[in-house]
Amino acid sequence: QVQLLESGGGWVQPGESLRLACVPSGDPSTTYHMAWFRQTPGNEPEFLASIIRTGEYSWYGDIMKGRITIYRDIAKNTVYLQMNNMQTEDKAIYHCAADQRQLGRRRVEYQYWGQGTQITVSS
Repeated sequence: QVQLLESGGGWVQPGESLRLACVPSGDPSTTYHMAWFRQTPGNEPEFLASIIRTGEYSWYGDIMKGRITIYRDIAKNTVYLQMNNMQTEDKAIYHCAADQRQLGRRRVEYQYWGQGTQITVSS
């Protein structure tokens, strides 16, 4: 079973930046289409961004668009989410998702789902 290991969450002040990282466990030669979502209590996951396995193409949801960048380091088998100008409403648990065959904007389209990393934005 593949696990997605997320890191980079924590507490930031409004206006600051943060970068999340996600690394799939298992065979490093196996690559995945990857995505980031965020979720708040009682709500469905919200799509933030996705990127194909080669890193050549990426897509963004409307939430946080213009303030986030998804990219990957193939050599490190790691996907990153750079987030800028963080706001208090960005407080959520941020999840990494992965699939070998497809990618999309819904949680159900991904086979693997990370446990998430908490981000809190406050002054």
